Amino acid sequence: MQSESQLPPTTDRLHEAHEKIVDQLSRVIVGQQQVIDELLICLFSQGHCLLEGVPGLAKTLLISTLARSLDLAFSRIQFTPDLMPADIIGTEVLEEDRSSGSRNLRFIEGPLFSNVILADEINRTPPKTQSALLEAMQERQVSVGRTQHQLSDPFFVLATQNPIEQEGTYPLPEAQQDRFMFKVFVQYPSFSEEFEIAQRTTGTATADIEPILTASEIIALQKSVREVPLSDHIARYAIAIVRQTRVGGDGVPDFVSDQLAWGAGPRAVQYLILGCKARALLQGRSHVTIEDVQALAAPVLRHRIVVGFAAESEGVTADSIIRQLIETTPAHEDELTRDPRFQTIFAS
Repeated sequence: MQSESQLPPTTDRLHEAHEKIVDQLSRVIVGQQQVIDELLICLFSQGHCLLEGVPGLAKTLLISTLARSLDLAFSRIQFTPDLMPADIIGTEVLEEDRSSGSRNLRFIEGPLFSNVILADEINRTPPKTQSALLEAMQERQVSVGRTQHQLSDPFFVLATQNPIEQEGTYPLPEAQQDRFMFKVFVQYPSFSEEFEIAQRTTGTATADIEPILTASEIIALQKSVREVPLSDHIARYAIAIVRQTRVGGDGVPDFVSDQLAWGAGPRAVQYLILGCKARALLQGRSHVTIEDVQALAAPVLRHRIVVGFAAESEGVTADSIIRQLIETTPAHEDELTRDPRFQTIFAS
């Protein structure tokens, strides 16, 4: 295992950058500290983030302000029912050379060819266009005809969506949801926060946002996240949380079998561990703790598990099941490894 003293010098830089970015965002955004932290964890883990909340909670403003605080190219795509895949990927056009009379196809890049992509109200466009993002999010490239075009690095998709229950929205395909590292809920502000929002936004004052990090610095910090050491116990605990969501598997608790229709796949484990490493560095630590896993289990898993119809009708949510999993999974190494149910999970 890599020792803490061998960690790259960018460790301190990430903690410092976190504080500076939060300071920049606080000039425009009131509250939403947990949302901001989870966005930054996604960014430095090379993941993508899906934000859900009703209109008017500053989701779009938060993302655009984050882009301004980073020295990166930014594109905003407003998803509508008539948006086509070529509108976001780009298209080939036929050009004629007047001097020679020859004709050639030239690819015109779409808005995906930026570093930070705001996919605004992503669930307002049909699945055909939503699925056009899959290759970009997973492979960092797009295919047009037989040609693959590489996207910029870093590449970060931040998507917003309104609650599925509202009219005019389409549920995201499961495969696309799995490409998002986190699903983050944006909640209503408290009274004091809304009071400050009212004062800030109804006057003439404007905030200046200064870029904190360049693209090369972000890439270096993303690399440093993967170099954070991880103990076998933390890895085993994270895997145990995820494997318990798989209905029909060995050692799965009864409440999961009764309430879930589908569980999370291996990508959930990968994102959970990467997120924990980033969270540790953002908080100025060079090691991952059980608390990191517990804090990030919900944003990693809530869009990867499917609550059964009967349980959903009784008010059971993905978050309530995740909380119950955390409560019933021993945090101490000896208790976890000696528990017969978890011995079954680890042996399967």
